[in-house]
Amino acid sequence: MHSNGRRAGILAILVLGSFAPAGAAEPSAAVTPWVEAQAARVRLLAGADAAHPGKALLAGVEITMAEGWKTYWRNPGEAGVPPSFDWSGSSNTASIKVDYPAPMRLVDPAAEMIGYKTTVLFPIEVIPKLPTEAVELRLALEFAVCREICIPAQASLALTVPPAPTAGAPAPAIAAAMERVPRVEAKRRAGDPKLLGVTPKLAGPSPSLEIEAKFPGGGAGADVFIEAPDGLFVPMAKKLAGGSDGQVRFLVDLSRGGNAEELKGKELIVTLVSDSGASEVSVRLD
Repeated sequence: MHSNGRRAGILAILVLGSFAPAGAAEPSAAVTPWVEAQAARVRLLAGADAAHPGKALLAGVEITMAEGWKTYWRNPGEAGVPPSFDWSGSSNTASIKVDYPAPMRLVDPAAEMIGYKTTVLFPIEVIPKLPTEAVELRLALEFAVCREICIPAQASLALTVPPAPTAGAPAPAIAAAMERVPRVEAKRRAGDPKLLGVTPKLAGPSPSLEIEAKFPGGGAGADVFIEAPDGLFVPMAKKLAGGSDGQVRFLVDLSRGGNAEELKGKELIVTLVSDSGASEVSVRLD
């Protein structure tokens, strides 16, 4: 993956969290104030995990940006900087997992990237070591906001969350973001895309990957993003003709990456997105 320009500066933000007062926008949630960060603002919020009452929490890192600005997915594409989440300063946490809502393709004259425009909330699944005690979330966040230029930013966010409640719903913003996280095959819903096959051609002068998927509802907004392990770069897929039944084919020109042979035997993550849903599948290139 490539850096989109030099770091132009660092934005340092320190936010101490508190409980939202009655009648706030996020009921039943602990939340930090919004903090302005040039063309973006950031907050950290947390609430109940309805799926695991009394045992887990759902948090969220929310970034909103000025009109025309963007930030990046975990795989930024042909350029850009992925977000970095450092939770090492947290206490009473057995595990912290960052989820990524379905991204979109961002097209600039020089490159195609993967990310989010205007706003994104990253859901955070938190398992406390001791569910009967408060959790202290401390995050060192690094991300980039970009328009014509890319500005790196850092944010230090802290939030104290009471013991995991035995009942309740997550904050509405977190629940909405969780709905947008691509689902694995075992949890795929009727509106989510289904991967039909991946055909690799890793040798010869024109190596490629051909991907075929079915998109319910006709495939509005259909796209695919591919990630490889070990830092291997996979070029962006090109959408080919789609069928009337929602079947769509994509082609990845691996000659652009120059590492097609290295992909043999690797397990790729294929993320399929559409207006009606999103899914994620692991595929090994045997």
